Amino acid sequence: MNPSWLRLLSIGALALLPQLAHAQYSWIDEKGARVFSDRPPPPGTPPSRILKVPRGLEPAPEPASTPGASAEKPSTPGWMEREADYRKRSASRAKEEGEALAADKARAAGCDAARAEQAQLNAGVRLVRIDKKGERDYVSDEERAQRLEKARRTLAQCP
Repeated sequence: MNPSWLRLLSIGALALLPQLAHAQYSWIDEKGARVFSDRPPPPGTPPSRILKVPRGLEPAPEPASTPGASAEKPSTPGWMEREADYRKRSASRAKEEGEALAADKARAAGCDAARAEQAQLNAGVRLVRIDKKGERDYVSDEERAQRLEKARRTLAQCP
């Protein structure tokens, strides 16, 4: 290959390099100053204040809406929306687990009380309770049988 062609080709390649590195954004910030940067403007910058966007990175034009289509465009949630959704799901899961734990504790307490009641009723001693007047009231055999049956039904549901 002729050395002059090689020089010409290398000069042409060098001339194209600044065009590739010229990807710059230009916008007007909230103070009214014009800003030049190789990074996009902050997310809150309205499109009317963005003056220049590198070629190929322009936002796609919005398609014309059809009469039957909804006016809202479908959008994928950003990281903030996904994070908020995750936090809501985590909070509801923690609440459900807390409620389930409280229900398990209440059930265990009821089972313990039923076991104690059954042991007391099966002990064979006379049961006495004190009424509102402070007098002794003995538990009858029918009431003992009813209370024992109730304790057995409760214990049948216990693990």
